[in-house]
Amino acid sequence: MQRTRPGGEDTTATDAGAAKAEPRVEVRRSARRKRTVTAYREQDTIVVLIPQRMSKRDEQFFVDDMVAKVLAREARTRPPRGDVELAERARLLADRFLAPRLGHRPEPADVVWVTNQSQRWGSCTPATGVIRLSHRLQSMPAWVSDYVLLHELAHLVEPTHCAAFWRLVENYPEAQRAKGFLEGWQAARGVAADPQDDVLAADQA
Repeated sequence: MQRTRPGGEDTTATDAGAAKAEPRVEVRRSARRKRTVTAYREQDTIVVLIPQRMSKRDEQFFVDDMVAKVLAREARTRPPRGDVELAERARLLADRFLAPRLGHRPEPADVVWVTNQSQRWGSCTPATGVIRLSHRLQSMPAWVSDYVLLHELAHLVEPTHCAAFWRLVENYPEAQRAKGFLEGWQAARGVAADPQDDVLAADQA
């Protein structure tokens, strides 16, 4: 599909390999753009801006390159999407922030995303070793979901919010920043915190 937008931009939208679950890509040609090529995410679409006079051959090369860069950047800054990737992230966090203090790595039985936690950010059942994270975290920065994940991992070692528990959580350098982010997110949307959600519990002095 091709159409012309105000401002001299021609836009071509394509579904890049929908069968492979690749992102939708939209290429916009601009008469004002002479050499530079940029790309950014716009909801479910990756938009690539290219010069008006760029050849189709060069377009294909630059579009593929810029889409790959956007996806790589998102992989570094967004939470894992699937449960397998989330479990791997849990192992990495446990190795980095908990194992050095404990002398071993906490091993959850399962780590999964769930859609039935609309007020709670995460939960851990120490008796079964299952950790669940709210799917709402998937749209937030990775350092926020990492905090919630580490918080729940620490509960595998210390089920209560004792001083030893908070010493484990404090190994994560973004803990206070992440709590502030989640509190601000709730306040901005008028979302009341679940009294049973311990992710935003006050640190024990």
